[in-house]
Amino acid sequence: MAPAKETDNHKANRLRQYGALNPHPEKVANELFVDSTLDFFDPHDLVQVKYEMLRSVDKEGRSVTEASKDFGFSRPAYYQAQSQFKEAGLIGLTRERPGPKSAHKLTAEIMEFIEEQVRESGRIRARKLVLLVKERFGKEVHPRSIERALARKGKKSESARIGEFPDRH
Repeated sequence: MAPAKETDNHKANRLRQYGALNPHPEKVANELFVDSTLDFFDPHDLVQVKYEMLRSVDKEGRSVTEASKDFGFSRPAYYQAQSQFKEAGLIGLTRERPGPKSAHKLTAEIMEFIEEQVRESGRIRARKLVLLVKERFGKEVHPRSIERALARKGKKSESARIGEFPDRH
């Protein structure tokens, strides 16, 4: 297998920023991506590599197994890319950050309750707030989620006051 083509740092940073940096460009063995005379094809560009893999099966009639191996992916990764492309087009081929995108459990109502508790008590631990939220709203929330949410809301003073005192007396 030929070494992966080099990509400039600016482009790599931009690809990373948009979830389009291929974490394993060295696994791409397709001739378009390893031929140094073809500057257009970049094995570091995840979207381009996945698109060309899908295209090679759909338009060139290659087998999924052959294309997957040639472009540095597994067969399940091929089918996942195919599904994502059908659903969302090129943007579906980027890598999204896994997991929730926001503090979805900490609704405005819950945050208002938490802020009220912090104001009333002056000093309260995030673990105590977790128990109060569970009791009042029936929601399981991690203490760190509460600390982050308070910090995001610009409540630096409240955030600094919670979680800083050990339970030992």
